[in-house]
Amino acid sequence: MINIPEEFILHSSDTPFPSLDLALNEPNGLIAIGGELSTDRLLDAYAKGIFPWYSEGEPVLWYSPDPRMVITKDALHVSKSLDKILRSNRFEVRMNTDFEQVIHQCKNIKRKDQDSTWIDNDMVSAYTELHHQGYAHSIEVYENQKLVGGLYGVAMGRVFFGESMFSCQSNASKVALVYLLKNTDYQLVDCQVENSHLKSLGAFNIERFSFIQQLGDLL
Repeated sequence: MINIPEEFILHSSDTPFPSLDLALNEPNGLIAIGGELSTDRLLDAYAKGIFPWYSEGEPVLWYSPDPRMVITKDALHVSKSLDKILRSNRFEVRMNTDFEQVIHQCKNIKRKDQDSTWIDNDMVSAYTELHHQGYAHSIEVYENQKLVGGLYGVAMGRVFFGESMFSCQSNASKVALVYLLKNTDYQLVDCQVENSHLKSLGAFNIERFSFIQQLGDLL
């Protein structure tokens, strides 16, 4: 049983997030519970280095893990096999042409070692609204005019806060991330927590304090 500090409870839309100094070590980075996924709340969260992450049926849980996985243009690693795919023009990459399809694919695709997704209907609605307001963006990867991979996230300043990616064909999600780093002006892509898929592309961990400092410079 996790002992949740009283100051973590977001009783209303005006309840501020606690200081990140209070974030729990286990589960890593838990900083608040409750509240709604309104545009104002989400933008305030991302600006503070916080994001929602919970399972369907749970209250909204907010995290700011330490360390934080990120990737930059300079750190991007493209393997020889991936470079060959990129040069083959097998895939067509677009941006913001079908956000809703991308987020639904991310929600519904079966993932290795996962029985369910953290993307529930409330999240779909919230991030679709963010997209309509110009804050959430998608990268779509097509093969023979069929959507086979992509990613979506929230952009503020020169930071892209990655939320989720999917791939129906091998390497399609990697193609989307490479496009994001090479064809946009974002200087920092937040990958949230460590994962081997992103690590193979050059993503690396930094301390939470360093991440927050970089947000201050880039937002």
